[in-house]
Amino acid sequence: MSEQNIVQKHTLGRDIATLFKLRLSSLVIVSAIAGYGMGAESWDWSALSLLIIGGVLLTAGSNGMNQVWEIELDKLMHRTMNRPLPQDRMTLKLATILSVTAAVVGVGILWSGLNLASGVLGLSAFVLYVFVYTPMKRISSIAVFVGAIPGALPPMIGYVAATGNFGLEAGMLFAVQFMWQFPHFWAIAWVLQDDYARAGYKLLPFEEGRSKRSAFQILMYTLFCIPISLLPWALPLHQPMVGNVAAVISILMGLMMSYYAYRLFRTCEIKDAKSLMFSSFVYLPVVQLAEVFNRI
Repeated sequence: MSEQNIVQKHTLGRDIATLFKLRLSSLVIVSAIAGYGMGAESWDWSALSLLIIGGVLLTAGSNGMNQVWEIELDKLMHRTMNRPLPQDRMTLKLATILSVTAAVVGVGILWSGLNLASGVLGLSAFVLYVFVYTPMKRISSIAVFVGAIPGALPPMIGYVAATGNFGLEAGMLFAVQFMWQFPHFWAIAWVLQDDYARAGYKLLPFEEGRSKRSAFQILMYTLFCIPISLLPWALPLHQPMVGNVAAVISILMGLMMSYYAYRLFRTCEIKDAKSLMFSSFVYLPVVQLAEVFNRI
C-alpha cells in the first residue's frame, strides 16, 4: 500500500470521527453507564457492552445528521468551517448514509439487544435532536430547553436498559442531567456567542446575548441543580436511591458550579463563562459516579 493511500485513509478516518464527534460522545456514554449502574442488580457485561455500542452509534448518527442539516451554517462559523462537509472533504451523500446507518444500527442494538423501552427512548432522542432542536436553534432560545430533553435521556436509557421499566427512579436520573444542561450549554453559548451570531443561532436566554439578565438566569438555573441533584437521595421516601455520601458530593459540586456562575453574573466576562463551562464538565461525571458508588 502506498504512503499516499495510507494518508488518505487516515484522513477519511479522522473526518468520520469529526463528523460523529466521537470524543464528545464519551460524556454521553458515561451518563448511560451511570444510569445502568443505578438500575442493575448485578452488572451484565454483555448488556453493558450493547448499551455502550448502541449509545455510541446513536450519538454518532445524531451528531452526523446535525452537521448534514447545518452544512451551510457551519461554513459561517470559525469553530466549524474546517469540518469535512464545509471543506468538501466528504460528500453530503456519504455523510448522510454514514449518519443514518449509525443511528439505525444504534437504535436497533438498544431495541433488540436490550429491550423495547431502550430502543424507543433512543429513537426519541434522535428525532428530537435532529428534527426539532437543530432547526429551532435559529428560531428561539427555547431550543436549549428542547435540546435538554434528548440530552438528558442517556442516564434514563441506561437505567431502563438495566430494569426494563420506566418509573420515578428513571425520571429522577433524567431530571438531574436535564437541569445540568442549562448552565452547561449557556456557558458554551456565552463563550461562542460571536461565532453563533454568524449563523443566526439564538442560544443565550435573552435576545441581547451576553447581558446581566442572561447571566442572572444562568446563575439561577445553576443553583437549581443543587436541589434537583438531591432527588435520588430524598425520593422515594421509603427507600432513597443513594446514600449520604452521594448527597454531600452533589451539594459540593453544585456549590462549585454555582460559584463560577456567580462570578459570571458579577463580571459578565468570557473567562468566567469558560470557568463555568469547564466546571460543568467536571460536575456531571463526578455526581453520577458518586451516585453509582454510594447506591443504596
